[in-house]
Amino acid sequence: MNLLDDYMVDPRLSLLDKTRIQAQVLVPMLRALRAELGQQKADAIARLALRDWSKALFAAIGENVEGSARRKWATMHTALAGVTEREVTVEMRRHDKEALEFDVTHCRFADFFRALGEPELGALLVCATDFDIVAAGGSEVSLRRDQTLMQGAPSCTFRYAFAPRP
Repeated sequence: MNLLDDYMVDPRLSLLDKTRIQAQVLVPMLRALRAELGQQKADAIARLALRDWSKALFAAIGENVEGSARRKWATMHTALAGVTEREVTVEMRRHDKEALEFDVTHCRFADFFRALGEPELGALLVCATDFDIVAAGGSEVSLRRDQTLMQGAPSCTFRYAFAPRP
């Protein structure tokens, strides 16, 4: 059993396939809401709903991980990296006790959502989860990401910083 089984629903599916299935439902729903309510209001509702769902999901997953807040983050980060590694190209910049820094230079999730014309939905479903996992790290882990492929940048910049251990 994998830590992310509840998130993945069916561990035989790749995370990209799971995301594609979600998009098959969410994109037409979001477009219908936009037609009825206007883009700004519909997108705000979707943003709130998806962010609340993701935060609650990853908080619950984190509760099932033993150890310190940093250990919870590390376990969830490693599990997510394991299910995304074949979908992204990563260039490592730094990895030591103070920081983990890397750039994602190609992302099949971003390709998919940009092709749909829905990069903001992709950012909500895929990119924002990194911050929900960081939340499990409490004050021991922080993430700065100044740009993403999903939103048209040449790379996603992941800059994790770790609080000094006592």
